[in-house]
Amino acid sequence: MPERAAASIEAVFREERGLLLAALARRFGDLDLAEEVTSEAIEAALVHWPAEGVPPKPGAWLMTTARRKAVDRLRRDQAYAARLAVLQVEADRAAPAPAPAPDGGLPDERLQLFFTCAHPALPAEDRAALTLRCLAGLTTAEVARAFLVPGATMGKRIVRAKNRIRTLRIPFRVPDPDELPGRLPGVLQVVYSIFTEGYAASSGPDLQRLDLAEEAIRLARILRRLLPGEREVAGLLALMLLIHARRDARTGPDGDLVLLDDQDRARWDRAMIEEGTPLAEIALTGGPPGRYGVQAAIAALHDEAPDVASTDWPQIVALYDVLRGLAPSPVVDLNRAVAVAMRDGPAAGLALLDALADEPRLREYSPFPTARGDLLTRLGRHPEAAAAYRDALALAGTEPERAHLRRRLAEVAKP
Repeated sequence: MPERAAASIEAVFREERGLLLAALARRFGDLDLAEEVTSEAIEAALVHWPAEGVPPKPGAWLMTTARRKAVDRLRRDQAYAARLAVLQVEADRAAPAPAPAPDGGLPDERLQLFFTCAHPALPAEDRAALTLRCLAGLTTAEVARAFLVPGATMGKRIVRAKNRIRTLRIPFRVPDPDELPGRLPGVLQVVYSIFTEGYAASSGPDLQRLDLAEEAIRLARILRRLLPGEREVAGLLALMLLIHARRDARTGPDGDLVLLDDQDRARWDRAMIEEGTPLAEIALTGGPPGRYGVQAAIAALHDEAPDVASTDWPQIVALYDVLRGLAPSPVVDLNRAVAVAMRDGPAAGLALLDALADEPRLREYSPFPTARGDLLTRLGRHPEAAAAYRDALALAGTEPERAHLRRRLAEVAKP
């Protein structure tokens, strides 16, 4: 198959798979069946399309093929078909069928699948795993690698989540308008958790998992198209774009960690920054700000500054004050303390960090002792800085972080 044709077909599969899976899951009320016939339809396309060409409406071709395969499977298994029929009747009672798409094509039902995968009845770890499996299209093995667990463990986790959806008869539907404010944050949190693992891997040889970060951004783009009036969706997409714009400058040629102070800002992705900045502005206008909009504003201030010294640190501290009211957490307090250190000096920041020393959620969080070590170094208190770096080294998850901390430790431990 010519390389261009193969790339074209892969792009179609990437875009259409989520649409197809969502539509089939709602139609048949069973994620396993939907996944199986989706895969079979794609396999059929791989046989026919290279020879016959990509059809004018590839999504409709895949849907027709998948539906036929589902019907054939149900005809062979009458007990399975009867159980699905009951589930389908209940699902239809719970939510009306979606309206056809304006262009006459398939309705985009991915939004229903977002809310199903991120349903509050599922454990938090299962929500992210199921979202990656169903909406990002990662294999179970790839999801397992993302969460750093064995493939068999992740397989059981995904099966458990699907069974829970089936047992609790969680409907494939978008929540009613009065439910949306309570359910949307869970969906956004799942997507942001995926991005966070991509931005700063919890362990392994690499600092970043770019594949995960990019999948999270792709999912947020879908949400933005499906919920254009939700400002926090715009805020989340803006936040991820503005942070991910720095990806190439965050590591050196050998994968070494490069801190924000030392990054070559010419390597930042200006197109991504130009896309994210107006989205951050949208997120902050038209009503009270949300947590993602405020974080996006902080990221935008970093991105627009020519260097660390000229960054608007007073405004960043003020935004962290707002964020503490919206989404208080020890990590927010830690980041605010670092910003205060940049505004008022290392002693002021260190005092705030020391006030957080007894916070249980920071005891296993390597950025906390790392920040203390950096501020103690700036104050010339090298023995204390060395102790902080040793603490951070024991907690660091990736090799680039450990290598960076070993260098810092060597610098302050010199006689």
